[in-house]
Amino acid sequence: MIVTNRGFALLIYRWSGTVRRAGPVCAASVLVGLAAMAVDSEAAEELDVIEVVGRAQDLTGIATSASQGRVGQDQLEERPLLRPGEVLELIPGLLATQHSGTGKAQQYFLRGFNLDHGTDFATSIDGVPFNMPTHGHGQGYLDLNPLIPELIESIDFFKGPYYASVGDFSSAGMARISTYDRLPRGIAKMTVGEDRYLRGLLADSTRRDTDNWLYALEFNGYDGPWENPEDVQKFNAVLKRSTGTRANGWTVIGTLYDADWNSTDQIPLRAVQSGGLSRFGTLNPSDGGASSRYSVALDWHGMGGDHHTGAMLYAVRYDFDLYSDFTFFQDDPINGDQIYQKDRRWIYGGNATHTLFGNWNDRELGLNLGAQLRHDDISEVGLFHTRNRQILSTMRSDSVNQTSASLFAELEIPWTSRFRSIIGLRGDYYRFDVNSDLGANSGSESDAVLGPKLSLTYGPWHGTELFFNAGQSFHSNDARGTTIQVDPSSGLPANPVDPLVKSRGSELGLRTQALLPGLNTTLALWYLKLDSELLFVGDAGSTEATSGSRRYGLEWTNYYQPNDWLTLDLDLALSQARYNGGGDVPGSVGRVIAAGIRMARKSGLFANLRVRHFGDVPLIEDGSVTAGSTTLVNVKAGLKYRDWGVDFDVLNLLNSDDRDITYYYESQLASEAVPVKDIHFHPVEPRSARMSVHINF
Repeated sequence: MIVTNRGFALLIYRWSGTVRRAGPVCAASVLVGLAAMAVDSEAAEELDVIEVVGRAQDLTGIATSASQGRVGQDQLEERPLLRPGEVLELIPGLLATQHSGTGKAQQYFLRGFNLDHGTDFATSIDGVPFNMPTHGHGQGYLDLNPLIPELIESIDFFKGPYYASVGDFSSAGMARISTYDRLPRGIAKMTVGEDRYLRGLLADSTRRDTDNWLYALEFNGYDGPWENPEDVQKFNAVLKRSTGTRANGWTVIGTLYDADWNSTDQIPLRAVQSGGLSRFGTLNPSDGGASSRYSVALDWHGMGGDHHTGAMLYAVRYDFDLYSDFTFFQDDPINGDQIYQKDRRWIYGGNATHTLFGNWNDRELGLNLGAQLRHDDISEVGLFHTRNRQILSTMRSDSVNQTSASLFAELEIPWTSRFRSIIGLRGDYYRFDVNSDLGANSGSESDAVLGPKLSLTYGPWHGTELFFNAGQSFHSNDARGTTIQVDPSSGLPANPVDPLVKSRGSELGLRTQALLPGLNTTLALWYLKLDSELLFVGDAGSTEATSGSRRYGLEWTNYYQPNDWLTLDLDLALSQARYNGGGDVPGSVGRVIAAGIRMARKSGLFANLRVRHFGDVPLIEDGSVTAGSTTLVNVKAGLKYRDWGVDFDVLNLLNSDDRDITYYYESQLASEAVPVKDIHFHPVEPRSARMSVHINF
């Protein structure tokens, strides 16, 4: 057994007999230089290939919990997607919605959490973490717009705080997205659609001597159905070089991402009901933003007779500008309440793992040791009062240095042929240094936390396994909140927040293939306690720490493949989120249902119909105001023939007028004398059609 990151590399080792750790990302100069070297390459010896068959994959004897799984490109390529972040909706029970422009990170929901833009759900791409601590818009900000779905080889997901290889932002779970080292075939793709949707993709992989080279270029433009066109302009570039095998070799990967857009944020219900504003209108047409991410990473991995070692280094340059208006004329009746959120940072980090494996009583035994280091050098993270994107005043401006260091260990013991345990321990240390424009809020803070983990598995027998999992994790709070002494908006004293907020959870689960041939079923009962909740604040467009909470729920997932051309799936997730002192956690989604029918004939014809429903969403603590429910139906159908294909997406097939996301807070319109508490919502996009044509080479 080999375990580079417990639960991830172990899956890969058992499936393919090799271990793979790929790192991300790069700057423009690296892309240009590597691209030149990749030209005129020749075929060479094949690398080991991992076969991915999506959720039909047999995880018997591999998974360590019922809520762990893997999905692959075979599911992604025939799935209708409105935005790149919706790839995470392949994780049962997870929602990805939007309350603003396409270029902004999506809003995520899982296990009773309103995850905002990523808090409490850790995500990495090729080993590089994508969540942003102390971000200008929200703690744990997770923007997946730099992701090109066609490059995804697999998504491994793990729910709950039971895994020692990940710490910050992992209370609800985590996803590890891996891209191809070598594409099955090159692809040139063009997509056109309503509302001036245009997307072009060119990607291929080649060989030069013993090296694999992969490149991809993507452009995306879109106006959307909004009265104020989004005019989104997005560009992605990827270049990746890998040498050797997945057990012994190294990888360098670079990415470039740049986007700008206009936004239509959530709008007050009363303005729509009065006829003064349409569902797709805006009260501030100057809202919008821009974002860029340039990064490079180097990953090395080597295997000996009884051990495996991996090491990775990465560097990221990130810029972010966002103009939003959530309360309109509540704070400034003359200029309005538009805010500008700014983020400028470099991120440096790395990790290393060393795994020892052998036999114990003629059974596999594994010890996995790991270390992780990350430093965020944030030259400016700021909040400004603006009008038509012109700065009127500085609400707060800070420079922050945030460093985290982590150690973890996991030991897997196979006690019998059917019973095994995994005992883990993780330690994290954080250091925050804040230099604020208001001197009283400058300072330093540090904190540390230990997280024990335990997983017990019994089985398999007759294709069935039972699981028990328990563990402790955490999320970090915004560094500015750990040193605050004075509220910049009021000048009144303010209380600092805890730097690290603990979470504790447990789960009972069952996974079986015994009910019906071709049917994979899992059932999980889970519980999670969080020491402090993050709650959305409308007038700041961010979150603030509140009291602790507890959550519990049930998840039931089914994947049925009765024959080689038909697949059916049904996922049900029910949850309850309550504050420790009583009251519902606003924005927590209590019910998620996802279902699909996928048909694929040998002739190349395919169709994929998806249904997504969510509801039971309280908007205030007493539950007297709710968001209602949302149901969407999307479909994708097409034809693949030899080296070309054409497909059609119809998004929101039934033209639902439900809401993508809903809030409840005070705002004030220009015609109003006082603020009014009201529902503020962002509608789902109306029915739209897109057509894609692709050529493989």
